[in-house]
Amino acid sequence: MGILISALVGAAVWAGPADDLYRQTRYAEALQAVSGALDGKNASAYLLAGRAAFGLRDFKKASEYLEQATALAPSDSVARHWLGRAMGRRAETAFPLAMPGLASKARQHFEKAVSLDSRNYEALEDLFTFYTMAPGFMGGGLERAEGLVTKFEAIGAAEGEYARARMQEERKQYAQSEAHWRRASELAPKSAGRLLDMARFLSRRGRVAEGLEWVARAEKLTPGAPEVLYGKAEYLIEAKRDLQAARGLLEQYLKAPLNPDLPSRFDVEKLLKKTR
Repeated sequence: MGILISALVGAAVWAGPADDLYRQTRYAEALQAVSGALDGKNASAYLLAGRAAFGLRDFKKASEYLEQATALAPSDSVARHWLGRAMGRRAETAFPLAMPGLASKARQHFEKAVSLDSRNYEALEDLFTFYTMAPGFMGGGLERAEGLVTKFEAIGAAEGEYARARMQEERKQYAQSEAHWRRASELAPKSAGRLLDMARFLSRRGRVAEGLEWVARAEKLTPGAPEVLYGKAEYLIEAKRDLQAARGLLEQYLKAPLNPDLPSRFDVEKLLKKTR
């Protein structure tokens, strides 16, 4: 995603410093740096502003910027996806009467992002998650999610196995799901994320000790990587194992150089509360 945003804004003189600040998660400074380019004409500026506001957790303002970005660049899959994310976060915190409408808008923007670019993996994953979690009256449903599996497969074999693993788990076909999780990790041997996916599955099945072995494999593959520090801490907390060690991992994570593609400080604070 970072490569995509850099490509979108890199040609404009103003975007260099603003994008650098954004990549360092200095969202308020990035928003200030890009503010002079919000002239109603530059879609890239509104996209960056929307992502920065999202990072500041001002989801209403983010959606306003991103609506402008999509109006100026209606064929931009990335902007459409981020607008869906902003709407989704607004739905999570909305009053009950407003929530269904915002959630439906999020779905529509995810669908549009995927239709504009079926290889936009993050948009595809968010749409898949929406379909598996949302009730039918909001446009969710496992049949719709299953219809996306071939799109994951078109991106890559590991991505296809990941989608099939999730589908089988949603359908409570756990043996088949486990086989797909294992195959996904085999097809992406250098991905710590796929190892952590397998660990989480095992934990959900009550096989915590076995899952820890997969966490250890991720640590060995990329020792000290921020995503592994966070992933192990999250695993320990959800498994209710060694909360003191989990807290230490999260504190170490916060000292690492972070970027917008990693879990946010807000996410870390939520986990830290569970260690007390």
